Amino acid sequence: MATAHPMTPVDDLIDELGRPKAGAPLGALLSAHAVIKGDATALVLGDASLSFATLDRMSNRLARMLEARGVKAGARVIISMPNRPEFIAAMYAAWKLGAVPCPVSYRLVAGEFAGMVALIEPACIVADAATQPGYADRLDVDAADWAAFDESPLPPAVSMPGKIMASGGSTGQPKLIIDPVPSVWGPDKASVFRPAGIVTLNAGPLYHTMPYNYCILPLAEGSKTVCMTHFEPREWLRLVDRHRPHSVNLVPTMMSRIAKLPVEVTALADLSSIEVLFHAAAPCPPDVKRWWIDRLGGERVLEVYGGTERIGATLIYGHEWLERPGSVGRAVSGDEIIILNEDGQQLGPGQVGEIHFRRRALGPGTRYAYIGSETRIRGDLDSFGDMGWVDEDGYLYIADRRSDMVIVGGMNVYPAEIEAAIELHPLVQCCAVIGLPDEDMGSRLHAIVELPAGHEVPVDGLAYLAAELERLAAYKRPRSIEFTHEPVRDDAGKVRRTQLRDLRLGPSA
Repeated sequence: MATAHPMTPVDDLIDELGRPKAGAPLGALLSAHAVIKGDATALVLGDASLSFATLDRMSNRLARMLEARGVKAGARVIISMPNRPEFIAAMYAAWKLGAVPCPVSYRLVAGEFAGMVALIEPACIVADAATQPGYADRLDVDAADWAAFDESPLPPAVSMPGKIMASGGSTGQPKLIIDPVPSVWGPDKASVFRPAGIVTLNAGPLYHTMPYNYCILPLAEGSKTVCMTHFEPREWLRLVDRHRPHSVNLVPTMMSRIAKLPVEVTALADLSSIEVLFHAAAPCPPDVKRWWIDRLGGERVLEVYGGTERIGATLIYGHEWLERPGSVGRAVSGDEIIILNEDGQQLGPGQVGEIHFRRRALGPGTRYAYIGSETRIRGDLDSFGDMGWVDEDGYLYIADRRSDMVIVGGMNVYPAEIEAAIELHPLVQCCAVIGLPDEDMGSRLHAIVELPAGHEVPVDGLAYLAAELERLAAYKRPRSIEFTHEPVRDDAGKVRRTQLRDLRLGPSA
């Protein structure tokens, strides 16, 4: 009988249809597919094309590199680098040791990255030249002596928790989401929209949840995963034509950039292989959504509203959305949407309040936890903090995604962090950051900066605040700045961002 490891028969991990068995460790599943599929392509990423056997050997070597650095079961491992095969190998390497992988954006500036390191307290940081230097426990995948480490499979191991994902916090401070489910196959990892043995195409950065679901997990199902190093619309079309993916994941900014390519380019694109287009992370412009529905068909375009915490989710197909434009769908099976006012009273259809979920299927020990933030749990209810309402048929509409948060190209940006950086300037009295509409990115960051009375308004605001803005990752830096001598905060010391936005766009914007 073939084995993924001398102690683990493949039949114990994968069923007769090639699907993972419940309870199979994720690291061992990659080794099992390496036995079954061998030289079949597992991963295409940039110029690299790796078979299941090659990817498994890379992961085994990397696991032993971590082990040599003292990484043991339960230890946390930061993985921070651009999209490249070693990122995915490092996720599986951690699981093979029973360690906890913690993907973190390599785009963070030094202070932000240090904040994440302080919260995670990793045993090791797996990185490359793009990641912040200066950490003694940093394993540089480009400088490592790969040939010095054994490539054979490791004994089965399970990580508990299965992973820790980084997210923004409503205060602008680093926040981490602990996934309490161990690194074994189960209902939390399977999806009817992503069956085993297919081809997936991922366009997003691997440290986000949707790429995790549509690039990293499919490998445990024996699927071929195609991953972009970075998103470029023409290249995305080329990869679809070349690899014929079944399932793809995009954010609305990506969808918009593809749809706005010249007609002579998009008219020739063959998108017929795509059975499922998942999009999430931000509202999709109606004209862009209709373009994709026209191209793929409403039954193939799925919008999801949810989060890494898995407190609840909604789903809507394209044909449903055409009947209810603006809706993000109804609660998935097992979930219930509850809208509450500020006093915690349940509201009826059409009334705007905070969106809460009741996840009936949630069992003991399966609720997430935060590091660096407090949850919004109320008894058996939980919330992402968004405002919205439901119609008579239970379809959810988002009124405001976290009133302070701005979504830029699918990335969550919290004004408090940006305001704090700008207010370090000695002549800045106060600052408020809001999101203004942007055709490409969905929203652009606009800073309103209060200067002392009588102080001359700078001609170039970005240059004036250059030193302060350097403290922020590039995607968090405002694209426009206005200066004022009027108070930005009200008498209660509050920043009324909705009011500030309405004054610049009008209440109907």
